[in-house]
Amino acid sequence: MSNSSTIALFPLRMVMFPRGKAELQIFERRYIDLIRNCLKTDSGFGICLLQKGDELIRGDSQQTVHRTGTYCKITDWNQLDNGLLSITVEGQGKFHIDDCWHEDSGLLMARVTYSELDAAGKETLAVDDEFEPLVSLLQSLENHPLVEQKRLSIDYDNIWDLGWRLGDLMPIDNESKQRLLELDDPWERIENIEVLLAGMANEGVS
Repeated sequence: MSNSSTIALFPLRMVMFPRGKAELQIFERRYIDLIRNCLKTDSGFGICLLQKGDELIRGDSQQTVHRTGTYCKITDWNQLDNGLLSITVEGQGKFHIDDCWHEDSGLLMARVTYSELDAAGKETLAVDDEFEPLVSLLQSLENHPLVEQKRLSIDYDNIWDLGWRLGDLMPIDNESKQRLLELDDPWERIENIEVLLAGMANEGVS
């Protein structure tokens, strides 16, 4: 990916991290056309957390998204028995929205700048022994049957992957996940994850 480009956005009530996977069911015409174009051109689109509005646009309703999202590419697709198109996407890298607008079709478009660091394929940062409890937690989360179905490829020796996957899989609200995504420093992300886990533990005790 170049440093910046114009891409289509998929506003959802979920947060996507680099190297994460998600399955989406496509039925709106604007997104069917988008997916066909992505498959034809081997391109992707951005997933952003909805700030206001609904995933399905009705009438004159509008969508507002958070300004930081993740660029995704389609890794698999099939036609379901109910006629809907099912796709599997994988996060490639984080971006920041510089400007966005709706096309006549209703598709949300944006000019984005990609993160130079927070992306798949970047230099590995070793995980220190002090983070072994987080590694163990991630391994236990990965063994959950619903997570196993995703067939994630997790590099447990990479602090980037550790933060991304814990951000994906921890049972926290979307706003907390979004704040983790917006952090540019992987060590700061891990520190925030530890704070969130401590808060969850305290709530469990109370």
